Amino acid sequence: MKLYYSPGACSLADHIAMHEAGLTFDRVKVDLKTKRTEDGKPFDDINPKSYVPVLEFDDGKRVTENIAILWWVAQQAPALAPSGDDGSLRLLETLAFISTEIHKQFGRVFRATSDAEASAAREKIGQRFALAAKMLRGDYLFGDTASVADAYLFTMLTWAQKTGIETPAELQAFYKRMRERPAVKLAFEHEGLE
Repeated sequence: MKLYYSPGACSLADHIAMHEAGLTFDRVKVDLKTKRTEDGKPFDDINPKSYVPVLEFDDGKRVTENIAILWWVAQQAPALAPSGDDGSLRLLETLAFISTEIHKQFGRVFRATSDAEASAAREKIGQRFALAAKMLRGDYLFGDTASVADAYLFTMLTWAQKTGIETPAELQAFYKRMRERPAVKLAFEHEGLE
């Protein structure tokens, strides 16, 4: 199994989650500017969408998109998902919120065509982080155990730090807890992040 990633990109969430699940996998670094893998292959041949993450199984099948990959990881390691009758539904709901309401807004920050656009996106992200802080049900999103959704939220918080977006105190404490997790430390080491 291979995870195609770019250091510090949204694929960091999948990288962390896969370590949390104890999965064995190879990592293939992708340069998103040149659209080439670290061994020089054209990345668009692997994912015509031209972005990470991509999870490639040993039989050659591939899946893209954070929500799909993180959901799959949670199926392999059920402890990384909320329990209960509606646990899977709540996980999908939370992953979709992070993807559409936080992750997507960062595109407007990273590729803003004006200060006004960047400012509006930063304000929207701040509002969404305030909502995410209220979603914490203990140390993590679903209680006292980390989930794949926590890996995704953590990745978005790394972007907030990178871009100087203020986050609520609850999320700052959450970030520190996550940063100390062995799976996070290992993913950071593999990706060459500080």
